[in-house]
Amino acid sequence: MTITSWKKDFSTHALLLLVAIIWGSTWAAGRFLSFGVDEENRASLEPATAAWLRYTVVVIAFISWFIFIGKRKGVRLFPVSEELWKRVFWLALLGTMAYQLFFMHGMKWTAAGDASLIIPINPVFTVLLASPMLGQKISKRMGMGLLAGIAGVIVVVGWSPNTGIPLEHRAIGDFMVFLAALCWAATSNLTKIALANNADVSALEIVIWYSIIGWLLLTPWMLAELWVSEIPEPTWMEWLTIAYLGLFSTVLGYVWFARGIDRLGPTSAASYVFLVPVFGVLSGWVLLGEEIGFSMILGFLLIVFGVREVQQESEKIVG
Repeated sequence: MTITSWKKDFSTHALLLLVAIIWGSTWAAGRFLSFGVDEENRASLEPATAAWLRYTVVVIAFISWFIFIGKRKGVRLFPVSEELWKRVFWLALLGTMAYQLFFMHGMKWTAAGDASLIIPINPVFTVLLASPMLGQKISKRMGMGLLAGIAGVIVVVGWSPNTGIPLEHRAIGDFMVFLAALCWAATSNLTKIALANNADVSALEIVIWYSIIGWLLLTPWMLAELWVSEIPEPTWMEWLTIAYLGLFSTVLGYVWFARGIDRLGPTSAASYVFLVPVFGVLSGWVLLGEEIGFSMILGFLLIVFGVREVQQESEKIVG
């Protein structure tokens, strides 16, 4: 390995580690926006409004990038065919609108650390949904991985050390995060289908398209919240959190992760995703004063084991 390639790989690994830290902190940021720090310091924003403001930042960033850079590179701002419009609509419905609503409402009810440990089960759902959507077979080993992952989620939910939040509240929030993971898994498979059927379309274009359309789909939910509640007056910390979630977690996080895939390959890059819940738990502990317990470690290990079993078996079947 040459010095140049070593430096390139080192910088890429460092960038992927930064992405894992950013994505991990997303859970504490979501909890802060949807609920607040504690009962005495409640958030001023309702969940759908916070999600809409987050994607307002995302859409502004994507459109600005398109105007100054993307247009020269041949990136298109909207789908170019009726078939693509239909696929992108479903991506926007599931990957932006539904995911963000489940995520933000879930974070209103549960602890950031608990939620960050549940979301890694998403790859299991992605492979399982690939059976009806992509025709991929489900083996016994995949079934064992699914059971291990679900067992991990049950451990996290049932024996969470964050007993300051009532169990019934955590159960509601964790179930919503579970549904968010399911929505994202469906989005991953729909993206694969869209890319396979449209060779001239890039993954970045699809993300831009369904981010813009998803933001529009979030608008009625935001207006409905404002209709039944007072106009919010976000604090400067809430505005900074919204900007952080929009620019770093969504826009830059995606771009940097995609760069990591290009330079190191999907397997090496994907391994950093397993660090996200670790930083999710740590950010909840540092920023929100949440608890860390043995049950969280056990649940995390069960989920990671289940995910790896499913992924490895899936790679054999596809290969």
